[in-house]
Amino acid sequence: MPESPLFHDRMLSLGLARVSEAAALESAAWIGRGDEKAADHAAVEAMRTQLNMLDIEGVVVIGEGERDEAPMLYIGEEVGTGNGPAVDIALDPLEGTTLTAKDMPNALTVIAMAPRGTLLHAPDVYMEKLAIGPGYAPGTVTLEMEPAERVRALAAAKGCDMSDITCCILERPRHEDLIREVRSTGAAIRLITDGDVAGVIHCAEPELTGIDMYMGSGGAPEGVLAAAALKCMGGQIYGKLLFRNDDERGRAAKAGITDLNRIYTRDELVTADVIFSATGVTNGSIVSGLKREPGWVTTETLLMRSKTGSVRRMIYRTPVA
Repeated sequence: MPESPLFHDRMLSLGLARVSEAAALESAAWIGRGDEKAADHAAVEAMRTQLNMLDIEGVVVIGEGERDEAPMLYIGEEVGTGNGPAVDIALDPLEGTTLTAKDMPNALTVIAMAPRGTLLHAPDVYMEKLAIGPGYAPGTVTLEMEPAERVRALAAAKGCDMSDITCCILERPRHEDLIREVRSTGAAIRLITDGDVAGVIHCAEPELTGIDMYMGSGGAPEGVLAAAALKCMGGQIYGKLLFRNDDERGRAAKAGITDLNRIYTRDELVTADVIFSATGVTNGSIVSGLKREPGWVTTETLLMRSKTGSVRRMIYRTPVA
């Protein structure tokens, strides 16, 4: 067997941007239409079509679900022409289907690519997540700390009062105690209804987003995507898989995970250099949403490479019929 071509992230990055752009453009017709499934289906089809044009030997490791649950971009699906490097693909064709259907902020199309075997094959279970932005010493905050202690530690590291810290948390009944404890410190909370990949990315640019820390539980696959973004932008993320029953523990075993209590760091979720691309569908704090004008549609894409730390914001204006 000949060796797989090398992972030339610079050469592949623009192609990856086209993948997230295509998914965003196809989902545009469903913004505010109240049909989550149609919006997601449009994004999935467009993303898969573009991926299969890339000269890669790709395997989807974070995707739309198991093969019997998802007809396209399922976990284990092979994508690309087969004439290129062996790579892992993590994707969410439409991160925020509800946000899109309701025309609410921060819906994105998201995809990450890394050399084969370097993205955690996270099962579709919950993950407890904790993230902060760049510039802090490792271990400034940890999952072992109580929420109030995390706020206190981050404020000390930042050199500010706890009341100057803003946390991002998914608004869910399971987070009621977490929200109560964080607010007891005097810290502010930005509650989000969906889209915790965007929620974590907010930490990487606090001067733009106003978010210092993300905490709470959400999907484990989204945790891997968020870790890919922070590996490019800087910042720390910790994740611990949460299991509610034997079926979910079985999913972990199927994914090759044996230590069910392990706390993963950013560089254990993504162990090698990665490319990350996210295109705005609806307006948000990270990228602008799709803009329509007679005969044209414009997208904004965040394209990043961890190898160089480069962060590009790309505007794509294309004619429409």
